[in-house]
Amino acid sequence: MNDRFAALANAATRALRAYDPGHDLPALRRRFGATLAELGSNENPLGPSPRALAAIETSLPQVYRYPDPQGGALKAALAEHLRVDLGQVALGNGSHELLMLIAQCFADAATSVVFSEFGFAVFPIATMAANARPIRVPALARDHATMPLGHDLDAMARAIRADTRIVYLANPNNPTGTWFDDSALAAFLARVPPTTLVVVDEAYHEFTSAPGLSSALRFAAAHPNLIVTRTFSKAYALAGLRVGYAVADSGVVAVIERLRESFNVNALALAAARAALGDQAHVAHGKQWNLGEREWLAQHLRARGLRVLSSQTNFVLVDFKRDAAPIERALFERGVIVRPMGGYGLSEFLRISVGSRVENERMLAALP
Repeated sequence: MNDRFAALANAATRALRAYDPGHDLPALRRRFGATLAELGSNENPLGPSPRALAAIETSLPQVYRYPDPQGGALKAALAEHLRVDLGQVALGNGSHELLMLIAQCFADAATSVVFSEFGFAVFPIATMAANARPIRVPALARDHATMPLGHDLDAMARAIRADTRIVYLANPNNPTGTWFDDSALAAFLARVPPTTLVVVDEAYHEFTSAPGLSSALRFAAAHPNLIVTRTFSKAYALAGLRVGYAVADSGVVAVIERLRESFNVNALALAAARAALGDQAHVAHGKQWNLGEREWLAQHLRARGLRVLSSQTNFVLVDFKRDAAPIERALFERGVIVRPMGGYGLSEFLRISVGSRVENERMLAALP
């Protein structure tokens, strides 16, 4: 019966597979209780700003009302924070929705989309959902001196064709933790035709500290074809509320608004995100804590002879130099959840989120 209805789906949908959330975390929480170490989703264990929690509580009595369909207050706060015009900001139910929307708005069967091998998993999904032609560019070699598995921007620029409508980049990148600096991005943008949109997903922007790495937003004025997406799920620790945003030329935003679902960001998320944005001291504290804890975790993993790739995120990619599936299973049976990388073609790697010190110690103790 399921196959019968699948045959009725359009060609783009037939080519897709449903999102695999991995393990049944609610069931695992019941099984392991407080001893469960959830290190598979790159969440922020410090939690959100107290201001965000207070904003949620204040908004609860009005939950029977529809949220502001424009998200005006949050957009205004973002525009002021980022020093952009209000019309340059679009809101999404997480940045995932916006990355999908961009492809739905600008790509189709007559166009191609360029993205990197080992890039964010949403990029190929968005491309296929729009029925566009995917151009997957090989990443830098695994033994690359400075950025193994990172984006090969030179090769990506060469891959752009006359029909390429979108190039997806992630900086820093999930799941590799790799990044490229401002000078590399500037050189890349100079090679992209104005009819090709360059989408730079900066979901982990608030964790970055590498020299020469700021934000793609610094190039927005000179490149109207540039779109930057970010999220409140990571550094702001609001993953459960699902709110993200895009910053782009007002003409690009106007097109996205044609397809954006009405009331796509709920009232609690709007209030919490605005309050969290106003507490940059909390974000700065989280950044410094993550920097120290990530290095502590990497050092302990390296002390076991494991290869840990450099990262500018709140996770590390660990090379076990053998099939990591049995290791992931052994951790799972001990109540430690990490992310296997077999789906990316990186079967010898595991992605491990930077958890609390207790969670990190529990992972290390359970590591076979």
